[in-house]
Amino acid sequence: MEYIFTPEKIPSVSINGTDMLFPVHRIYCVGQNYSAHVREMGGDPKRYSPVFFSKPANAIVVDKQTVKYPQSTNDLHHEVELVVALAAGGEAIAVEAALDCVYGYAVGIDFTRRDLQAEAKSKGWPWDVAKGFDESAPISAINPLTNSKHPRQARIRLWVNDKIRQDADVAEMIWTVPEIISALSKFYALKAGDLIYTGTPAGVSAVNVGDHLKAEIDGIGELEFDIV
Repeated sequence: MEYIFTPEKIPSVSINGTDMLFPVHRIYCVGQNYSAHVREMGGDPKRYSPVFFSKPANAIVVDKQTVKYPQSTNDLHHEVELVVALAAGGEAIAVEAALDCVYGYAVGIDFTRRDLQAEAKSKGWPWDVAKGFDESAPISAINPLTNSKHPRQARIRLWVNDKIRQDADVAEMIWTVPEIISALSKFYALKAGDLIYTGTPAGVSAVNVGDHLKAEIDGIGELEFDIV
């Protein structure tokens, strides 16, 4: 059997310290996972179940590549996040076993078309066009656990044109990495190759064409690119 046309290459991310690539299966994202960000968006940071949404696997943009400003928006927002890369998965994973699924971590940015998201929220529509668009998931090289430990505390920052916009610690996440993996596995059969963007701290704001973005998580890595 042959394909009727040549399929696209599998989206992949480089791995620190190796010449190998991490093939991306799915991208899952967590919303409202830092109390200060929930408040800045007008919400109540009480600890309910985590909010999940997704992006297409080919939304990734690797470090140093430009990101094209998306169409149909005038309010594109940056959201720096700790990204979890899975080497194993399953269904209904226990919190105590969740970290066994982790291959490593990366720095990511969840871009949001905020004006489209606000419209969707006001009308009770899904967020898909606000979150799951082309080039909406820039990511650094993955830092495998062979090079590092699980980041229970690590400073997370983002700069736009050398001015700090977001500055927090991943220890401030409402839902921890094992809790996120466990909760997500109750809705989806997680697999090797899945990426989980774990939510953003406060300080999200708009970017424009010509802006230079840099993001960093201590002990994990950094991500840098221009908006074109």
